[in-house]
Amino acid sequence: MRRLSGVLLAGAILLLPAFSQHVLAQNAPQKTTYTGDVVLAAYVVNAGKEADYEKVIATLKDALAKSPKPEAKQQLAGWKVIKNSANQPDGSPLYLHIITPVVKDADYSIMNNIYSGVKDPAEQKTIFDLYRGAMKQALFVIQGPLVADLAK
Repeated sequence: MRRLSGVLLAGAILLLPAFSQHVLAQNAPQKTTYTGDVVLAAYVVNAGKEADYEKVIATLKDALAKSPKPEAKQQLAGWKVIKNSANQPDGSPLYLHIITPVVKDADYSIMNNIYSGVKDPAEQKTIFDLYRGAMKQALFVIQGPLVADLAK
């Protein structure tokens, strides 16, 4: 019986990394791509967490700026974030991401882009916790082709 327990324990130790990597892969953020020429995405942030959200956005900017991927520089050039001057009826602030031009097939997931630049797991967790704590809800994403450019 004692030998059987040892064999089972050894088997569990060998299989644990395979299962934990599968679970981590399932929990990894999915790639976010857009098909339109312009994207407007609105996110409501928990009141009082604006500094945390803006720190996450600053980390995103830094990760894209340091990325060796050529599309990251294009994303950086076309991605603007504004804070609405009026809060939502419940007092929560709203942030609008304006992306134009959209880089086709580029990943616009905030956390994926941060994780590609921030390699330290403890720092990744810190940024993720800030993001999760600040984010109240994704309000909407509007994307589509440019119909008219009145400046031209």
